[in-house]
Amino acid sequence: GLTRLASRSGVTDAEIAQALPGDDLVAGAGHVIDRAATIPAPVATVWPWLVQLGKQRAGWYFPRWVELAIPRRRRGLRRIEPALLTLAPGQRVPDWGPGEPQFEVSMVQPEHALVYLSLRQKSRNWTWPDRTDPLPADVLALSWALVLTPVDQAHSRLQLRLRMRTAREPSPLMLLGGLFDWVTVALLFAGLRERVGLR
Repeated sequence: GLTRLASRSGVTDAEIAQALPGDDLVAGAGHVIDRAATIPAPVATVWPWLVQLGKQRAGWYFPRWVELAIPRRRRGLRRIEPALLTLAPGQRVPDWGPGEPQFEVSMVQPEHALVYLSLRQKSRNWTWPDRTDPLPADVLALSWALVLTPVDQAHSRLQLRLRMRTAREPSPLMLLGGLFDWVTVALLFAGLRERVGLR
């Protein structure tokens, strides 16, 4: 049902059970979302598209039928941009959402895993808190792992895992947020499938 889609889609039980890079970044995560898809390209082809993904970078990869409703200047890139292919731990990347949230690169394992951490303090316009030990009560902590594994010479498996911890109890908003994530990630997978065939 909808509750299941809010927390998982496209993944096998084995994929959900397996440990992924970055699982240790947000201890005691009360909400975990797993998504996965098979991409029709080898990992070496898919990897640069993941590295350049993001706000004020290559954007979000929507499929063409969605992009028809988006102004051209706001559409995700349909090319690899060499200037965007360098990511290092500690680097901050803006994210969408309320306020001015940022992801911080936590781990880069070329052609395998890209892991981000984000700390978002509501009272600071959802920006990084000025202290992290202990974390203020109004901080949303989340990690986002993008993990690639080869299926065969022409296909890759892409698994995304979002782990979140908040001081508040789970609410109906969590369900709505999970369903929004399901839609946007499904569109991302579709847009990525279109792009990996481009040269």
